[in-house]
Amino acid sequence: MKKLYEKSEITFAILWIVVYCVLLSVGDAVSANIGTEKAVTLPIAAALSVILFIYIKKSGLMNKYGFCKPTVSASRLLFYIPLLLLLSVNLWFGISVNLSLTETILYILTMLCVGFLEETIFRGLLFKAMAQNGLKSAIVISSLSFGMGHIINLFNGSGAELVPNLLQIVYAAATGFMLVMLYCKSESLISCIVFHGVFNALSVFSREDAMTLGSEVASCAFIVLISVGYGVYLIRSIKTEATETDKK
Repeated sequence: MKKLYEKSEITFAILWIVVYCVLLSVGDAVSANIGTEKAVTLPIAAALSVILFIYIKKSGLMNKYGFCKPTVSASRLLFYIPLLLLLSVNLWFGISVNLSLTETILYILTMLCVGFLEETIFRGLLFKAMAQNGLKSAIVISSLSFGMGHIINLFNGSGAELVPNLLQIVYAAATGFMLVMLYCKSESLISCIVFHGVFNALSVFSREDAMTLGSEVASCAFIVLISVGYGVYLIRSIKTEATETDKK
């Protein structure tokens, strides 16, 4: 891995995206055949998480990829209130136990690994590699690629329907924009990883049977509004800090 990383960080990131998408899709398919949700997906996600983390740590890349404390105070980040608001979305229509206890635990642990992997790959590896050639383009590509990456749910046997999946692509792109700006602002990936993992994990308790197309559109609009709004706030905050630094 080291040789590939040193040769091309972008290729390294893309390879990780492909491996991640393929292996987790296979894991979900095999888990479905076994009849136990995430039974195979969790070991795969956990193994990928450990491998990636060990590589980053042993290579001395912890600070580069945001595995450190934020460089700005929580107050400058609005105490992460926008993130907390977004975490509530999956519980808007009530709480339901949709899986068995074993499957619920497997699902939650898998989603925590997914949060780590997707943030480290998309916000860490891919974004950092592209930012070397231009920050603005890196933000746009990172956000859009994260959103478009969710189109795989239409083909991996997860049972996702077209319209809900398209809405997921839209709000995932908006969320990706927010998270990449949070990463830029704080220089820490920790809050992004925690938010992403918890947001996905809470979906196991959502009442999908109570959701209509209208409620799904409303949820998508809320996520987009909060995500874009918070991202814009962070952009303006970064510009303000840069201006203040130049004046000193």
